[in-house]
Amino acid sequence: MLKKSNVTATDKASNVSTSLPITGCLLSAAFFGSLGSSFLYGYNLSVVNAPALYIKEFNNKTWIERYGEPIGAETATLLWSITVSIFAIGGVLGALSVSLIIKVLGRKGTLLVNNIFALIAALLLTLGERAKSFEMLIIGRLVIGVDSGIALSALPMYLGEISPKHIRGFIGQFNSILICLGVFTGQVLGLPELLGQESRWNYLFTFLALPAVLQMCVLPFLPESPRYLLMERRDEAGAERAFQRFLGKTDVSQELEEVHAEARAQENLHTVSVLQLLRNPAVRWQLITIIITMACYQLCGLNAIWYYTNGILREAGFPDNILPYITLSTGIIETLAAIVSGLVIERIGRRPLLIFGFSAMAVFFSLLTLCLNLQDRTTWMPYLSYVCILVVIASFCSGPGGIPFILTGELFEQSYRPAAFMIAGVVNWLSNFAVGLLFPFIQEALQSFAFLVFVVVCTLGAIYLYFVLPETKNKTFMDISQSFAKINKIPLPSPAQEMELVTVSQSTMAPMESSKRISSTIY
Repeated sequence: MLKKSNVTATDKASNVSTSLPITGCLLSAAFFGSLGSSFLYGYNLSVVNAPALYIKEFNNKTWIERYGEPIGAETATLLWSITVSIFAIGGVLGALSVSLIIKVLGRKGTLLVNNIFALIAALLLTLGERAKSFEMLIIGRLVIGVDSGIALSALPMYLGEISPKHIRGFIGQFNSILICLGVFTGQVLGLPELLGQESRWNYLFTFLALPAVLQMCVLPFLPESPRYLLMERRDEAGAERAFQRFLGKTDVSQELEEVHAEARAQENLHTVSVLQLLRNPAVRWQLITIIITMACYQLCGLNAIWYYTNGILREAGFPDNILPYITLSTGIIETLAAIVSGLVIERIGRRPLLIFGFSAMAVFFSLLTLCLNLQDRTTWMPYLSYVCILVVIASFCSGPGGIPFILTGELFEQSYRPAAFMIAGVVNWLSNFAVGLLFPFIQEALQSFAFLVFVVVCTLGAIYLYFVLPETKNKTFMDISQSFAKINKIPLPSPAQEMELVTVSQSTMAPMESSKRISSTIY
């Protein structure tokens, strides 16, 4: 009878939580947290495309002024490659440092301090032309890479910890939506009528300061992660106030007890190191899943799509002067697909969206390969190729584009989370760098068959997720960890152990309730 009443109480609590409205405080934290973080990452993915020719001309002109002769072809290519790819190196450095920064400053504090890197980068990239220094451009790209590396770890962690479990996926998708919006904004501002001109291209980088400043103006007035406050700072009063603001209700005892239960279930409440995480068999398959999912996120071929888009459009007969406007359609599709994914993720779930996304990408990469090889046969084939590109982009943003970051926060409990995000971030950025470095050689060797490499990656990723990944929708972090217990060969607690945990819970809650009554009497 006792077991039955506990289940009923849990079900009632779950039903109450799912009926709670989304508060303005929670939406503000999700939007402004993402605006100064993932938006800047997306913006920096696309912002260098429009001024590429002008930056190369600037490098050549600066070289002539310094050394009295034009820059060599190989040196020019090397200089441009470094300017573009060093963004990923900065990302690795940011991902490696995020665990330490978060431990000292917390989730919100890390996001706020990270804006300093964005402001420094904006200054270096804007003034590089005036100072006649291509070194400033390279250092600026490195610094904004550090900003993005920190942001893509700290932001998903913050969003996952402040969200109720019934909308954790929806709030987490703000990360993906703002990445896509950043890419699209970079495309729009890079149009010739706006900042994509020789006299204005440096102002494209000045824009980096605006989202950072907006985040610095709003985020200080929003709460820190209540899970961080309670489990790592031992600030129960602060955690209670944070939960109350994020959830929009006074009684948050249910949420506080959930965090206490997670704390009791962990052997070590202190933040574990990367080495300790790698050695722990209890989280082995969670870690393998995150590494594979994050690697597939970068190696699935979306970044390589941009190499072919303009060429396919030219083959279709579109003049060069209207290509930037047609390319905007990719940014629009990307943003819309991310928004739709955010709206349906709590109904469909993470697992189906991920598997569908990778599977659809494999299908349409195969179809794109076929179209590219038949492109000269008929006049309408290039148009079909372009449709395949749009569908590949939509498939990516429907799941693989944002859910890997959500999963990294969901598959690990509090003490493992910083180290897990550090590993996931390093895998993400190294994979990004590998695609940028290796794809030109793959393209040269395989020509139009290059996309078959990504068909293999997407197919293997979908198969792995189908057999290994459990659904995490509307589950607590403890429930998700227990989902991996069997595959990790970790025995689940016996009924006697569960009863002992309940007894401990009641004994620890009694002094807390007593202190609350004393506190309320005093004040």
